[in-house]
Amino acid sequence: MGTFNTSLGGGFILVGFSDWPLLELIFFIYILIFYSITLLGNTAIIALSRMDLRLHTPMYFFLSHLSFLDLCFTTSTVPQLLINLHGHDRTISYGGCVAQLFIFLALGSTESVLLVVMAFDRYAAVCRPLHYTTIMHPVLCQALAIASWVGGFLNSLIQTGLMMTMPLCGHRLNHFFCEMPVFLKLACEDTGGTEVKMFVARVVIVAVPAMLILGSYAQIARAVLKVKSVAARRKAAGTCGSHLLVVSLFYGSATYTYLQPKDSYSESKGKFVALFYTIVTPMLNPLIYTLRNKDMKGALWKVLGRAAATG
Repeated sequence: MGTFNTSLGGGFILVGFSDWPLLELIFFIYILIFYSITLLGNTAIIALSRMDLRLHTPMYFFLSHLSFLDLCFTTSTVPQLLINLHGHDRTISYGGCVAQLFIFLALGSTESVLLVVMAFDRYAAVCRPLHYTTIMHPVLCQALAIASWVGGFLNSLIQTGLMMTMPLCGHRLNHFFCEMPVFLKLACEDTGGTEVKMFVARVVIVAVPAMLILGSYAQIARAVLKVKSVAARRKAAGTCGSHLLVVSLFYGSATYTYLQPKDSYSESKGKFVALFYTIVTPMLNPLIYTLRNKDMKGALWKVLGRAAATG
């Protein structure tokens, strides 16, 4: 499994942001605020999607899955980060580190596949409007959601299993959580064959979905440009624009972290990029989908109105 400092019982030290001690309190405050907004916003989307009958559509069904993923995704790392920023114990056991790596990769991979599914849903809505209800049948929606989860966890199982076969030297992880590129930096023997397999898996789960989404949105753009109604064109562009913004944020940061050679990966820069896709993006998703979405805003005001009336 690797060689570790026996005084840590085969565990690791998460360096986090200890190199910038003056920033740790600022990071703690902002990250706590962002995390609170993430929990509140994504929980609200899930609740509204269930409570309002107008939101019982494939788009909001997948959006609920995305919100649940974001809740779990950010929770897999942020509590550990807050503890490290506030306290002095920065150790994590080997088992805990592997578990965190597996869960983080599984949820991130699932989101990557789910974003493709959401792009397909938008493609069917814009490019095949007359057949949309037939194409996006509830049974198919359930199957696509399940496939996203299964594919994500299968990818994580493969990558985590390959990582566990690599000989690791040292116990100091220059990051705030257990992430794959940092583990690769600890490899103390030639692991070229294993790294190639892991890179192929990352290409399949990051690059391929990104290309599929770009292809679907190219078709959507062509269809929108053919629409004569300005109102219909604006509605389609607004709905798809929200999804495309989420996709750009997610795949942009994921590409930087996972699709560059090990030797060119900067651990210091990687920590700040990781802050973006583990904290900022999950916080922005509910804001993007609610503030730019008339149906979601309508459902929110309806619930708030009921609460005010009963209060």
